[in-house]
Amino acid sequence: MSVRAHGPWLEFDLGARMQILSHAPHRPGFVTTNRILWRGVRNADLPETLDARDWLAGEMAGLGAADAVGFLTSRDIAAHIVREALAGEVHATAVATVGLSNAERVGTRLDRSGYDWGTINVAVRLSAGMTPDALTEALTIAVQARTAAVIETALDLPTGRATGTGTDCTAVAAPSGPADYAGLHTDIGAALGAAVYDAVLTGARDWMAETAHRRKVPPPA
Repeated sequence: MSVRAHGPWLEFDLGARMQILSHAPHRPGFVTTNRILWRGVRNADLPETLDARDWLAGEMAGLGAADAVGFLTSRDIAAHIVREALAGEVHATAVATVGLSNAERVGTRLDRSGYDWGTINVAVRLSAGMTPDALTEALTIAVQARTAAVIETALDLPTGRATGTGTDCTAVAAPSGPADYAGLHTDIGAALGAAVYDAVLTGARDWMAETAHRRKVPPPA
């Protein structure tokens, strides 16, 4: 297992082929692969007329990574955060890129026309073998941890305290195995939640510090 930044890419090598559940723009849903990649972009790279998914698919293929899960991020790849957690015998490794330029309060939205875009992309690798049902539950825990971290960051918008961004993506990877549950009471849920929470909170606080003098917040939509 390794995490490596090279050029506009961030690569999370899982160390083995694993089942992954995600809503990433490249190879979403249930898939099997051995790595997850982030492609760094600028706003100018993705004009409104561009099909971003097709573009990303071409970029992934050009890297020889068409079978990998792929994220898009406008965050500096070098700003990625890696955090690990252990609960019982379950080990979790979370990798996150965190930008809050298009933060939102859940249930509301702001008019982001003409403003910068950002996103939170999180991938987590679990050591425990689990069923597809458990992997689905694990994804909900990862999202819960991400949301808790964003709330803790205390970014206040005209619509209320931010709970995420409009373009967040999450991926959870694990071996196939017998574990059928991954909730907050389980070792899987505890390790997963701790790693994701720590990674996102650290990344969000870094972003807040970097942008303190240039953040712009649009009015409510």
